[in-house]
Amino acid sequence: MAPLSATRVLAPVGTAGKLFAFGLDVGRGLFRRPFQFREFVQQAWFIASVTIIPTALVAIPFGAVIALQVGGLIKQFGAQSFTGSASVLAVIREAGPIATSLLIAGAGGSAIAADLGARKIREELDAMMVLGIDPIQRLVVPRVLACMLVAVFLNGLVSVVGVAGGYVFNVILQDGTPGAYIASFTALAQLPDLWQGMVKALIFGLIAAIVACYKGMNAGGGPKGVGDAVNESVVITFMLLFLVNFILSAVYIQLFPPKTG
Repeated sequence: MAPLSATRVLAPVGTAGKLFAFGLDVGRGLFRRPFQFREFVQQAWFIASVTIIPTALVAIPFGAVIALQVGGLIKQFGAQSFTGSASVLAVIREAGPIATSLLIAGAGGSAIAADLGARKIREELDAMMVLGIDPIQRLVVPRVLACMLVAVFLNGLVSVVGVAGGYVFNVILQDGTPGAYIASFTALAQLPDLWQGMVKALIFGLIAAIVACYKGMNAGGGPKGVGDAVNESVVITFMLLFLVNFILSAVYIQLFPPKTG
């Protein structure tokens, strides 16, 4: 029983190592030719089509909740003029990338894992390798790049919709001044905040795609194994996204200290 227990304890470490090695293989495949441009366009369109409407709908309550909470808190300190700036910071730096990553992982990532998992149990991936075709270059690389591209654009959509939703709710429900909300954007916010949100979205899209592709290409056990791979990819991606988000935020705060007003 002791060796079995040790194996179970060390299994997550082995999985993390295999996932990291898979990520390195994907990075190496980015520079191989020919590049599957048609597959890339098809995957980008598919991922955008399944995520754009849910992302827009999620962005509205995100912006509204942030505006209501931040506005109520700031009102207690008598600094209502900074409501717009604080809301924009929260949406662009945190809410936008997080909402984007959750939708990319939940909708796009699960679809990628299911597709590659189905190909795996039908032995299509093995047939490709027998024919001398690298599945990573042919299937994984276009999906990873498509996820990264769509994540950046979705982050911009979430930021715009979230800020607009926060503006509406602040003006209507909290009796805020439209001019003060807009004029305070530059009081605390700075241009690197926007770049941070974009970089976060890019990295989150990369993580979601790599995890989904890894779990899909290693699925086994028939249709049930594909379903398990999809569930595992979503859970692992969520855990990694929150961890990486914390690390990126901590590094950003050290590199670009907040403005003092």
